[in-house]
Amino acid sequence: MKQLLVLLLMITVFGCQTNTTETLLFVGSYTDKQPGEGIHVYQFNNDTGESVLKFTLDSITNTSFLKLSDDGEYLYSVVESQMPHHGKVASFKVDAKNQKIELLNMQDCGGLNPVHLQIDHTGNYLTNSNYSDGSLSLFKINKDGSLNAPSQVLKFKDSSIIKGRQDISHMHSSYFSPDNKYLFAQDLGADKMRRFSFSDKDKGKLENEMDIKTKQGSGPRHFAFHPNGKFGYGIAELSGKITSFSYKDGNLNFIADYDSYKNKQELYRAADIHISQDGKFLYASNRGPEEDSISMFSIDQNNGTLHLVGHEPSYGEHPRNFAISPSGRFVLVANQFTNTITIFKRDSQTGKLSKLPKEIKVNSPSSIQMYTYRQ
Repeated sequence: MKQLLVLLLMITVFGCQTNTTETLLFVGSYTDKQPGEGIHVYQFNNDTGESVLKFTLDSITNTSFLKLSDDGEYLYSVVESQMPHHGKVASFKVDAKNQKIELLNMQDCGGLNPVHLQIDHTGNYLTNSNYSDGSLSLFKINKDGSLNAPSQVLKFKDSSIIKGRQDISHMHSSYFSPDNKYLFAQDLGADKMRRFSFSDKDKGKLENEMDIKTKQGSGPRHFAFHPNGKFGYGIAELSGKITSFSYKDGNLNFIADYDSYKNKQELYRAADIHISQDGKFLYASNRGPEEDSISMFSIDQNNGTLHLVGHEPSYGEHPRNFAISPSGRFVLVANQFTNTITIFKRDSQTGKLSKLPKEIKVNSPSSIQMYTYRQ
């Protein structure tokens, strides 16, 4: 009897202390260059792939790219992209319990049209790429997640062969190397990946050491390092190609090029690129004008080469950005021009995607971030 009472007491005390998880989906949108509903926060169901809107950040302009900190505590967003004046970068505290975000502060980004944010592996620094004036800015992140004013704004003057698209430098994204010693920035206007040495001491410092030339007219846009740190993959907007590289000690060495589009076109608008958490598959988005699709590749773990798995329609127009869910079971694609986010179930064995019947309707979605919180 005494043992039974002890057991019941333990159930009463500890039974309610089970760990639960909650996955939040953050969506950044264009707001037609005027204050509007810029960021939406959804509760995401990891079993069904369904989403429920929980919070909307209103009266903010063109929050077109988002980046979560590695621990999910802070969300960073570009603000006032595609405007004739300097844009900004905003920092938010994520309130996971109440499923909302709270503004911490906002800083001038140091250039025109901020389009991409990246955080170094220490979580102490953030880089911002400004497309329209070809500049790159570095911010120190404070302990409370807020941002200092940029400690560096590096500007570039360069060009390449496609008139109207490559008349000047266009910094489109930047990525820290697996060892955090380097930053690789994609300059679409110059057909270059610019390598910077990176110091994470004191205020941090970037030094442009060398430029890696890509094929003329390719327009490098986004990049992804493999989880094993041995390979890297770039997607070129203007040529519609994916390039694989080996990586070691700051050096990217060319392996091969692959077509991201299923069909050849006169004009390409390749966009985003991501690798599954297990490192087995690579996905890329293709934004028309004749093919809106997601390309799927398997990755050879020994030599980094890609093997085409297939193509899946994005079931919407202009799939600008997409995300693989933290569980790896879903892929969510932001179709900017049709105001929808398509939800796919992902087969972890084959890498293939299967469209689910429900989609998210939101105006001009352009960036997706996800995180699973333990409560």
